[in-house]
Amino acid sequence: MLFLRPGPARGRGRGRPARAPHSGLSPPWSPAWICCWALAGCQAAWAGDLPSTSGRPPPPCLEKDYHFEYTECDSSGSRWRVAIPNSAVDCSGLPDPVRGKECTFSCASGEYLEMKNQVCSKCGEGTYSLGSGIKFDEWDELPAGFSNVATFMDTVVGPSDSRPEGCNNSSWVPRGNYIESNRDDCTVSLIYAVHLKKSGYVFFEYQYVDNNIFFEFFIQNDQCQEMDTTADKWVKLTDNGEWGSHSVMLKSGTNILYWRTTGILMGSKAVKPVLVKNITIEGVAYTSECFPCKPGTFSDKPGSFICQVCPRNTYSEKGAKECIRCDEDSQFSEEGSSECMERPPCTSKDYFQIHTPCDEEGKTQIMYKWIEPKICREDLTDAIRLPPSGEKKDCPPCNPGFYNNGSSSCHPCPPGTFSDGTKECRSCPAGTEPALGFEYKWWNVLPGNMKTSCFNVGNSKCDGMNGWEVAGDHIQSGAGGSDNDYLILNLHIPGFKPPTSMTGAMGSELGRITFVFETLCSADCVLYFMVDINRKSTNVVESWGGTKEKQAYTHVIFKNATFTFTWAFQRTNQGQDNRRFINDMVKIYSITATNAVDGVASSCRACALGSEQSGSSCVPCPPGHYIEKETNQCMECPPDTYLSIHQVYGKEACIPCGPGSRSTQGKKLAVCTNNITDFTVKEMVAGSDDYTNLVGAFVCQSTIIPSESKGFRAALSSQSIILADTFLGVTVETTLQNINIKEDMFPVSPSQIPDVHFFYKSSTTTTSCVNGRSTAVKMRCNPAKPGAGAISVPSKCPAGTCDGCTFYFLWESVEACPLCTEHDFHEIEGACKRGFQETLYVWNEPKWCIKGISLPEKKLSTCETVDFWLKVGAGVGAFTAVLLVALTCYFWKKNQKLEYKYSKLVMTTNSKECELPAADSCAIMEGEDNEEEVVYSNKQSLLGKLKSLATKEKEDHFESVQLKSSRSPNI
Repeated sequence: MLFLRPGPARGRGRGRPARAPHSGLSPPWSPAWICCWALAGCQAAWAGDLPSTSGRPPPPCLEKDYHFEYTECDSSGSRWRVAIPNSAVDCSGLPDPVRGKECTFSCASGEYLEMKNQVCSKCGEGTYSLGSGIKFDEWDELPAGFSNVATFMDTVVGPSDSRPEGCNNSSWVPRGNYIESNRDDCTVSLIYAVHLKKSGYVFFEYQYVDNNIFFEFFIQNDQCQEMDTTADKWVKLTDNGEWGSHSVMLKSGTNILYWRTTGILMGSKAVKPVLVKNITIEGVAYTSECFPCKPGTFSDKPGSFICQVCPRNTYSEKGAKECIRCDEDSQFSEEGSSECMERPPCTSKDYFQIHTPCDEEGKTQIMYKWIEPKICREDLTDAIRLPPSGEKKDCPPCNPGFYNNGSSSCHPCPPGTFSDGTKECRSCPAGTEPALGFEYKWWNVLPGNMKTSCFNVGNSKCDGMNGWEVAGDHIQSGAGGSDNDYLILNLHIPGFKPPTSMTGAMGSELGRITFVFETLCSADCVLYFMVDINRKSTNVVESWGGTKEKQAYTHVIFKNATFTFTWAFQRTNQGQDNRRFINDMVKIYSITATNAVDGVASSCRACALGSEQSGSSCVPCPPGHYIEKETNQCMECPPDTYLSIHQVYGKEACIPCGPGSRSTQGKKLAVCTNNITDFTVKEMVAGSDDYTNLVGAFVCQSTIIPSESKGFRAALSSQSIILADTFLGVTVETTLQNINIKEDMFPVSPSQIPDVHFFYKSSTTTTSCVNGRSTAVKMRCNPAKPGAGAISVPSKCPAGTCDGCTFYFLWESVEACPLCTEHDFHEIEGACKRGFQETLYVWNEPKWCIKGISLPEKKLSTCETVDFWLKVGAGVGAFTAVLLVALTCYFWKKNQKLEYKYSKLVMTTNSKECELPAADSCAIMEGEDNEEEVVYSNKQSLLGKLKSLATKEKEDHFESVQLKSSRSPNI
């Protein structure tokens, strides 16, 4: 069984959703397979060899009833050309299959493959061909085969599901001649898949001017593996109004093309999205027909590979060989138009006024001009006429630092002189120097270092026009050619340098630019303020949408480099066929740049004079020195004070240091360059390419995209933003200079050691932060965080800030612990061994200190052993026991004698009462031994004595004692 795969359906292949050309562009996942029992069987059925179901043989096939297509290539690289009947055609007698051209064959540009004879033929007039390529140049709607995929980059701000609307509405938007990317901070991919029969390339034109958007183009195969095109992945920035081109080689097989943008807005707005047009893909197998030119274009020569655009006031239809002119009196058309339009009556929106340069009499004329090209008619009934020109008015004075010297034009004052614009230039007095800069507040002519232009990404109407017009006391946006034009005003300054007297001031500010403006809008107008450093890339600093009252904005300069400041005004970002918002405008009243190199002076400032000074030139004061008012000499600021960055004249220029800080020579900041933080202090060279993106600050912010996020192959980040460039002080209190750290912002510390707070501020102001940004860092002792520790942000403010102006950080580290003292350890005594004892010193747990004093070394001391004291104790115990026994015996003996004497006394008393015979002796004499034995009888027991006491019997009790007589029994 044989399977045949024809080419894709017929069509133009020009970005329309209609059929695609015979170019082998069938998506690999949806092939249009045709199955036959066998090639011979199919041909027999088409020729009528098989019986017809209706009983009648089908009519013979004509050339209009079928078309030719190629089969799929086999392993040898060959294929067959077969005839395929058109849909709803029933005929017989189709041509037999023949061997086709090799699979890699293709025709040249301007030619197509004539399938009948299999030869290349030139395209006719009104058509074109890319040969083996396909082109998308019409973007009225998203062409067939293209798709959008939008996601939101997961950051610390929160995942995509936390955003109420997500990125469902973000996509690439067709705009007619081009397609534009999204303007928000979503990641949106424009995807197209193509199957190539041979190696080729993809080519497209683009505009990419805003580096707040990351724009990448890469290719994947059908296994979703990225092709080896890393070097060509990142698309380069383009200049305003210019179209760049980008091309990448493609391999044979399936190629999935990705145009992806990611906005990193950092609180600002993308000035202009990425624009892409004229996508061309080369390497498809063949093109079997030529494509007609789209409306508004024509091709007047055979063999064309591109169609030309019809000029202004002409038009063309599809497949035109030439353009048709409009009736110039009543009709008009823009470039590339498909029809002519009626000229409307003239209104006040169709002209504008300008001021001529001052003449010798000091007068300027107000001139009125029609907006070119003029499309309105003055001969209609309700049309207005152009107002008369030539009204003379007094010229405004020269800007400060300039003087006309009796001429009709203003000239800058020579070096060393100054003027307020109304008086002649004068030399600065001795002890002073000119305050150089630019102050533009009168707008009779455009200053020499400024220029204006106009561009539109979709047409060339305003090419060569002035984007802005001077108007006496202000400069305002011009008319332009369309409402969606970008009206550009540029100011070029070669560098910034502080005056001699300010070189000793502390701080990184070199100058500042301030402008006063207002916008008057009825639609979605936007004013962008952009800065270009060393002509590398243009960054959007701030933007304002809609009507804004008169206000001032200041941008601080921190490095000496070549700057180009740009003001871009757009009335609406939607293309309009007619002018609806021409009266919407922006007015800039004044632009002031301080400390500008090659600037002029409107005043002089005091400076320091050398000790042997004879002229009026100034000498720089050393760092930390102010200018003494009376002598104009350099004097050192008192201790613990620092010199103001705005004023160095007088002792009051020395500002006291904040709490917990002291004055020092020098200043160490973190250097953030090329989106990487480097803590090494480098010497900044003016104009060096290495420091075009350098930011010096204590705290700076960048939004980082990890390399794993959304398929990025390298870590990216946005331009660094200064959060803190001035140190205010350090204290344990939670408030300093209106910066307050709330108690519930961070978890409570488990220790009794108070947190230390570092307070910073930044002099950079924005629309939302009129007082600049500020930063508070809470340092907390945490022994579990060694080294640099860990930094966290408040749980209620995942981005570190809740209002975008004040940032809070908790820095936990062991380095934040206090220095160790003798109260942070204790001693442990060891056992006495062999007459010696060890004393050890250990830290208290947990250890809430670092560095400071060290632990004392262990101490070894002599001691008495336990055996000696045991012996002493045993000896004393034994002596005490013997003594107690001896005393017991002595007192027992003594008691016996006393008892005997008492008995004798009792017996003597009883014998007298009973008249007993007289005793031989009264008592035993002292020293006489009692040789008679004493015999006790009838002695009452202890129990008896107790009973007698209990009954209180008053009876006499006697003891009978038998005495043994010493006489002979015969007496």
